Amino acid sequence: MNLFDVVGPIMIGPSSSHTAGAVQLGRISRALLGEPPVFAVVRFYGSFARTGKGHGTDKAFVGGLLGMGMDDERLRNSLILAREAGLEVTFDPDREERPNRHPNSVTAVLTGASGRKVTVSGASIGGGSVIISRVDEYDVSFTGEYCVFIVLHRDTPGMVSRVTGELAKSGVNIAQMKVYRSDRGGHAIMLIETDQPVDPETARSVAGLHDVFGTMSADRV
Repeated sequence: MNLFDVVGPIMIGPSSSHTAGAVQLGRISRALLGEPPVFAVVRFYGSFARTGKGHGTDKAFVGGLLGMGMDDERLRNSLILAREAGLEVTFDPDREERPNRHPNSVTAVLTGASGRKVTVSGASIGGGSVIISRVDEYDVSFTGEYCVFIVLHRDTPGMVSRVTGELAKSGVNIAQMKVYRSDRGGHAIMLIETDQPVDPETARSVAGLHDVFGTMSADRV
């Protein structure tokens, strides 16, 4: 146990789970899109949907989409700032209790000015900590404790060594990694948690590998 576990995060807002965690979820979602969003459809579930308004969960999540941190004084005005920045946000809450879903969870569909889209699902698990459970159609699991590099690819022999070889060339150290696939030889996703961010040049090198469809990344939160 460390001091953070005892006193919690330094933040704006009344609740570490409903406010600080929501900021982190928004920040990770923005990072995975790879550009500032211009449209966002946000669905809060369970407690997020029922009590989030009073805790400022909507403002916190949108603040994260704008790149704000947990202690940013501008969080209180994030909905206004989003409109000024050209970010259109639609909230579509689901207040029902669902046994297979964490009560403080969200799914966000983001679109950037380039037309790029990403769908991110995650939950706030307390103390400002979060877990991302789904990216687009893939079930994943990461917390933002490390930098994250995601590779969308075809399930082919040697893909892991080719990707990790590119990371090694640029001095990126891998903390842990997982590979998920739809079926043998089908679409797959490589989730790599690293000690350092993957620089844009290395990301482009990986994206250019045969049978790689694209990459996403997020710095630690």
